[in-house]
Amino acid sequence: MERQQLIERELRDVGRVSVVDLARRFDVTTETVRRDLDRLESLGSLRRVHGGAVDIGRASTAESPLTERRERHGDAKRAIASAAVALLGHDFRGSIFVDAGTTSAAVAALLPDALGAGIGGVEVVTHSLEAAHVLSSEERLSLTTIGGRVRGVTAAAVGAHTVRTIAQLRPDIAFVGTNGVSAGFGLSTPDPDEAAVKAAIIQSARRVVLVADAAKFGEELLVRFAQLDEIDVLVTDAAPPADLAEALADADIEVRVA
Repeated sequence: MERQQLIERELRDVGRVSVVDLARRFDVTTETVRRDLDRLESLGSLRRVHGGAVDIGRASTAESPLTERRERHGDAKRAIASAAVALLGHDFRGSIFVDAGTTSAAVAALLPDALGAGIGGVEVVTHSLEAAHVLSSEERLSLTTIGGRVRGVTAAAVGAHTVRTIAQLRPDIAFVGTNGVSAGFGLSTPDPDEAAVKAAIIQSARRVVLVADAAKFGEELLVRFAQLDEIDVLVTDAAPPADLAEALADADIEVRVA
């Protein structure tokens, strides 16, 4: 059936589909969409989850290569990054921690222009090789990199040394990425070492800004690194679904849609 083929194509492109969104898109009932998803699941084309379905390859430990993630949702990530750095203001002076991840790297790329022509008095700290590369030639910022064992899939330093170093810092603001954000499980990522570093960043920072596109909504990966009430602001590209929106409101999190 053509509709089921289109659903499969959507899953390949974005990784997750919603019953309600598909029903609206195809102008059919939600019951019809559920039957389509049940059929596709029986064929091994997808995995059913609450409210929709995910690509069969999206297991709790699955990670895409960095090069692939750079291209995925590129416009959304750039819009999120722009809205995130706007939180700083041109007169910001202080310390910024930039997490690993493609959305966080997009934040790093915009920092110099967002902070104004003169800058001065801004220290950027990161364990991300990608973010460090973006900022390494920027003379107007002071850049500190944190070392450790580098994971090729994320180009991030991880391990006990990395965690201990971060624990000794108190950055004014941290921009943190995630693989999943859900109402019940909070923020999660596939790798325990990545999770330990992200948890350390969140515990250290005075203010935590989560940068995550809407494809991360409802996703629950293997390791939780923070509860929702541990972040201050969520910057994303679409309004969260009702259950997540309610949980974010209960946690008193400011949500900004780019």
